[in-house]
Amino acid sequence: GLTYLRPLQFAFESEKFMLPIRLGMINAKGPQELFVYVLSKNGRVETTNYMTVKIPTGMDIPPYIKKEFSAFYKDLFTRQVEKENMKTVFMEYFWDMSWCDPCAAEPLTQKELKGLGVFWLDSPPSETPTSSSSFRRRRRPSIGGAQPVKVTRLHLRYTNKTFPEDLMFHETQDNRNFQGRYILRHPWKGSPRKCEEARRYLLKELPRRQEKEAQNLARLTGWDINKIRKKIKITPVPKEPKEPGSSKKPWWQNLWQ
Repeated sequence: GLTYLRPLQFAFESEKFMLPIRLGMINAKGPQELFVYVLSKNGRVETTNYMTVKIPTGMDIPPYIKKEFSAFYKDLFTRQVEKENMKTVFMEYFWDMSWCDPCAAEPLTQKELKGLGVFWLDSPPSETPTSSSSFRRRRRPSIGGAQPVKVTRLHLRYTNKTFPEDLMFHETQDNRNFQGRYILRHPWKGSPRKCEEARRYLLKELPRRQEKEAQNLARLTGWDINKIRKKIKITPVPKEPKEPGSSKKPWWQNLWQ
């Protein structure tokens, strides 16, 4: 079976903000995958000796991806790595832990954060909270409470040739929250006879939107767009009944009978 090692925790006395990754390449037989979670006090963390870019986000993709999200994100990330020639660090997530709306999980307690090395929690606040920050803190669950901590998640795939140096970090003053987010819009399954808006939606707007979703998915992952189109299940549109008298011949055809 698999064996899991306990996490290693160590402290730096050097002022260099870095992470050694070269040792992991000694016995490596292929590309390495690395996720870096950084807890900081003032803002987002990025690398200084390699480019840090945000993962694509905010795009509409077909609803069926909900059941295939693992394969989707794996191929999306591989696609981004290939575009950047495996020489880039990707930011997948950054959030201010002092608030959330809604919270995806219970916030970490002060004890848990200290166990992860957040040493500044015992320090008095350096500034008076503004009305905005106070409002944000009121939206936190009471279990963990508001904490002056930011979390950055970085993701990279590398070899000894594409990342010849250890990772050097820098804490920025950027506090804008970010996350890789993908939008699934489930189509309405009503009848086009319901009203003119329903007819326009089912016959024009929905097919146009689903084609855009297919193109987004193909562009993000490199998947065959024709296979994507086949997997998108479009609700068949029932034929509209003919109006009474619409089957009669035009008046002018009766002239030659």
